[in-house]
Amino acid sequence: MCAWLKYGKFGDTSGDATLDPNLTAPTIVLFDLDGTLVHHVNPRVLQTLEFLDDCSHRAARLVARFRLMRRQCVAAPHKTPKLLVHRAIHRVRRKSVEEMLLPCETLRSVLERLRANGVILAVVSNGLGRGYGHDVLEAFDLKKYFSACVFREDVGRGKPWPDSILAALGGLRRDVRARDVIWYIGDQRKDIDAAMAAAASLARPIVPVALGPRAALRAVDGDCPNLQIAWSANELERVTADIFGEHEEARVRAPYPVVSA
Repeated sequence: MCAWLKYGKFGDTSGDATLDPNLTAPTIVLFDLDGTLVHHVNPRVLQTLEFLDDCSHRAARLVARFRLMRRQCVAAPHKTPKLLVHRAIHRVRRKSVEEMLLPCETLRSVLERLRANGVILAVVSNGLGRGYGHDVLEAFDLKKYFSACVFREDVGRGKPWPDSILAALGGLRRDVRARDVIWYIGDQRKDIDAAMAAAASLARPIVPVALGPRAALRAVDGDCPNLQIAWSANELERVTADIFGEHEEARVRAPYPVVSA
């Protein structure tokens, strides 16, 4: 287990912060979308989407292994993913994104702080961009923060594969530099796995930040020495304020219902 994973939430319930305020300030930060920047009004919808996405991923891995065995490791041309589950979900959607989702205004404050300090931002999502992701960013005025937006149809494989993170880093307004400090923030185990896989692919560190207890459970596996945990959006906001030497509260007001943490 990661040495700094304390008992809070798992045993002692002290709730001590595990995100280190002494971290080197990031220069590039990638964000997950659902469950991170925005929250579903009905959490069961998100849980269903995540379950279906996990099932789709497991099935895709089995099919890929079977094909690899048949072709005896001969490289095959890249095929555009069918994304049947994702397309079916978005076809039956009837409500607008404003009716389905609430933006996390605490993370909007984090976005504002990072952007004000010159940090390059991108969003990486397993959801479809067409008919969903781009609508979400537009509806809640989030698109202005991001230099790159990568959705499920933009890559051959979604998270926990590293493809979407690699695509986001390749789509920034400048090249990634050796001295860059990269964070990836997400609320699911697959987010942490994707960040670790991307770091291995690039042979450079990427700091995975687990936002909330579901992603934090990834630390139990013991193979994530640089994993950082923020138990809530409020904690992430406090730590980023400490990192950049800003302690004043600067809330962003919005003309719609919001989630604060």
